[in-house]
Amino acid sequence: MGWTMRTDSTLSPTVDRSESLRHQIYNDLREKLRHGQIGPDDRLIDVKIAKSLGISRMPVREALLQLISEGHLVGTTRGFAVPQLTPQDIRDIFEVRKLLEPRAAASAARDIDAEGLAALREALERAVAAVANSDVEELVAANVVFRRTWLDANRNRRLAETISRFADQAHIVRDETLMDADTRVIVRDGLAGLYDAFSRRDALAAQDRMAAFIGEAEKSYFHSLEAKVGDSGAGDDEAGSGKS
Repeated sequence: MGWTMRTDSTLSPTVDRSESLRHQIYNDLREKLRHGQIGPDDRLIDVKIAKSLGISRMPVREALLQLISEGHLVGTTRGFAVPQLTPQDIRDIFEVRKLLEPRAAASAARDIDAEGLAALREALERAVAAVANSDVEELVAANVVFRRTWLDANRNRRLAETISRFADQAHIVRDETLMDADTRVIVRDGLAGLYDAFSRRDALAAQDRMAAFIGEAEKSYFHSLEAKVGDSGAGDDEAGSGKS
């Protein structure tokens, strides 16, 4: 193909003409962003993507512009890139999630069907195995499936899409925090608690556990950030001492 990314992950070389090209490209890129397969150092160039797929530039550019409008990408002089989120950006995203997700989880607990519960259980089992094997990539994938499944059970599609959009914007936060073993255990236990509430169709428990789950995720991220800043400061102090 005409372009590759840092992870060697590329768009599918085939496209289904029965579906909007823009929609296919959008979904493909959105999925890669969701799984952390497009990183801060990657640059997406519409001309190169179009050439690799053997299509015109326009649907690629439209897909990229839609991702920009939703906050998943930003335009740069060297192509389209993942936005660099500030700590305040992260706080804002968590604030929105804490306002929306608990209520949506309560609704999903009332409406989820047997097929949805089976999918949640399978995703939870994948997460448990991933934590046991210290497999961060698999844990990310299991978490994505778990969230997508309970969101699909929500009848309010606008609410579900809004939640998905904000959760996806914070994928870099998720990827960083999941490098920590304790955080992976917190995620596993959080998913287990949510599954228990969903399986019992307990809307109040689902609401409370989702609020706690997001709160723990926020706490883990800022704890990780503080530790990183502390390590950086300690390194600067040591370097300064060495020069004196």
